[in-house]
Amino acid sequence: MRAGAGRPQRLVGELRRTTLLAPVVDGALMSGVQGGVRWLYAFTDEASLARFLLRRGADPAAGTEYLTVLGARLLDSVIPSPDGPTGIAVDVADEDGPMLFPPVTGVVPDEVALDAVHEGRADVR
Repeated sequence: MRAGAGRPQRLVGELRRTTLLAPVVDGALMSGVQGGVRWLYAFTDEASLARFLLRRGADPAAGTEYLTVLGARLLDSVIPSPDGPTGIAVDVADEDGPMLFPPVTGVVPDEVALDAVHEGRADVR
């Protein structure tokens, strides 16, 4: 995928079927903003979440609350609710496996996709 080859929809399908760990801070899913897009952090296992916490200067041994959630639930139920464009950043602390799922058609619901056209205009929220 990183070389521009492959089948991106297959990767989105895998994300939809994967159980992810989504860290929670102050009652909300942990996220960051980059380039005008909110990125929800999600991890494929506790080790990846721990690496992320270490890079942020947190102590993983102190315990971090997280939800266990299917990728499909994040894409279909959580992504449409925040204000502004929102994508999912998976395993962002891992050098070999981070993946970004941007808020575009084919990844998120069309009504919140940046590149979707609604009522004759581009929806850039």
